[in-house]
Amino acid sequence: MKASVDADLCIGCELCAGTVPDVFSMNGSVAEAISGDVPADLEEEVTGACEECPVEAISVN
Repeated sequence: MKASVDADLCIGCELCAGTVPDVFSMNGSVAEAISGDVPADLEEEVTGACEECPVEAISVN
């Protein structure tokens, strides 16, 4: 699984970075996801962050 954040949609609420800091971090006022695959043990948490994002800026595939 890979995660990505649409910087044009992100409002910088830090929900994802606070929920899964091993995958998401803040770059100024915009979140970004790690490059590469999400560790298998964090996939459920990342999916949850994706579903909870208030502006649907996170995508996973």
